[in-house]
Amino acid sequence: MALGGCGSSSNKGADASAGNTITAMNAEPASGLLPGNTNSTTGGKVLDLIFSQLVAFDSKGKPVNEVAKEIKSNDDATQFTITIKDGWKFTDGTPVTAESFTKAWSYAANVTNAQINANFFSNIKGYDKVQQKGVASDEQLEGLKVVDDHTFTVDLSTSDSNFPIKVGYTGFAPLPESFYKDPKAFGENPVGNGAYKFKKWEHNKEIDVVKNPDYKGSFPAKNDGVNFMLYTSPQAAYADVLSGNLDVMDTVPSSVAGSLKTAKGVQVYNEPGSSITMFVITQDYPHFGPGKEGQLRRQAISMAINRQNICDKIMAGLCTPATDFSAPAINGHSDSLKGADVLKYNPDKAKELWAEADKISPWSGKFEIAYNSDGGLKDVYDAVINSIKNTLGIDAATLIFPTSSELSDVTDGRTLHKPHRMGWSPDYPSVENYLTSLYSTAAADGNGANTGDYKNPDFDALLAKGNAESSTDAAIKDYQAAEEILLQDLPTVPLFYTNANGVANKDLKNFEFNWQNSPLYRDMTKQ
Repeated sequence: MALGGCGSSSNKGADASAGNTITAMNAEPASGLLPGNTNSTTGGKVLDLIFSQLVAFDSKGKPVNEVAKEIKSNDDATQFTITIKDGWKFTDGTPVTAESFTKAWSYAANVTNAQINANFFSNIKGYDKVQQKGVASDEQLEGLKVVDDHTFTVDLSTSDSNFPIKVGYTGFAPLPESFYKDPKAFGENPVGNGAYKFKKWEHNKEIDVVKNPDYKGSFPAKNDGVNFMLYTSPQAAYADVLSGNLDVMDTVPSSVAGSLKTAKGVQVYNEPGSSITMFVITQDYPHFGPGKEGQLRRQAISMAINRQNICDKIMAGLCTPATDFSAPAINGHSDSLKGADVLKYNPDKAKELWAEADKISPWSGKFEIAYNSDGGLKDVYDAVINSIKNTLGIDAATLIFPTSSELSDVTDGRTLHKPHRMGWSPDYPSVENYLTSLYSTAAADGNGANTGDYKNPDFDALLAKGNAESSTDAAIKDYQAAEEILLQDLPTVPLFYTNANGVANKDLKNFEFNWQNSPLYRDMTKQ
């Protein structure tokens, strides 16, 4: 899930001591609250509470059957028979059936519906057909077959041993029939089947969800609801926590990171996590495209950045320099991949590579990185730019967008054509999720989070090989080999792994984070 900026506006949160409703920091979502069209944390926080998928994950990332009664695979993981539990209902009172899943997945995969999570369904048979221009918006994926109200089958184009956990991602949520009458209106007032039900969305102010008394799953809400206050800078949210006007925020502004150890009247959380911060270099950025010159310049830029200094001085220990494209909390992460030296600060080598690229085609212009100011990373990207500028002796600058939604508009819409900030928190606990979602050909061209439109058939082939392996260890070897291709091409420049960190009111109970670096909102109480 791409990390939207979680920041704060001048809006004051509700009285943090009122009742057993939790007030939490968020930012204005980039789009309507639709499972198939949300891949940022801002909207994802809400969707995770109001929808339940076939599978849920506990706080450590262990999958647990949720709506599913059974997910049964054939021998080569190309067909799955899924049985759902009886008694599940949407909050409009209609039943959750097998068709609630098959229609929702087909809608999300269909190119006519322009859903950003379409690539998650790319391995289901018939995906290519529903990706053809002009296809009817209600065309169904041929690989999905409804057997009865509680059973459906999924036929895949190739083996995918990760499929039983992929379906725990919010993009695989079921949808009620009311969705299809007016998807846009539904995104403003969604109807789910999760532990909470949607109450209201006042744009740029707040989003409220309340406890769903009819929830049938394994992770019920222990509070009455969550009131997400929508901020435009994290500093204001932090001030609200200090003053008692906000219960919890799931990030720490870099400007206050150094003072957290002495902060009084608040709880501080800071543990190794699963998120990675990087910046994308688009494939069409002049002098940085596919080919030798672009590869040299990407590597030079990467080696010109002093990541350790940023983590120590700017982030005050709230992050760890990146050594790969996943994160330490995920099985398959590595700090010893072939070619990983390109992620180490080496100013002499950076200059050498830059000069080599200049022999191919002399550099002119300004190197810019776009980022959103509501993400609390101004100091980080200022430091990145200064490190590049001082090491390589080139003109470099940041390009600032006020909000994550405004940055998403131009990156998702492919109108920026420049390097831009990217963060990733996994949708399901596998290194494959980082790789497929951010770098596969299927996730390019607006069909996923590959906003740089990187495409490499050798990389795609290794992903497919890993997906078809019969053991996790064998799959990880393939995924790591795919990462070694990324270390050569550097479609993104990894910066650091962000710890799961945040601040809470001292009276908030059960202030913990899960495997996605997200607060366990459902467990928090104030009484």
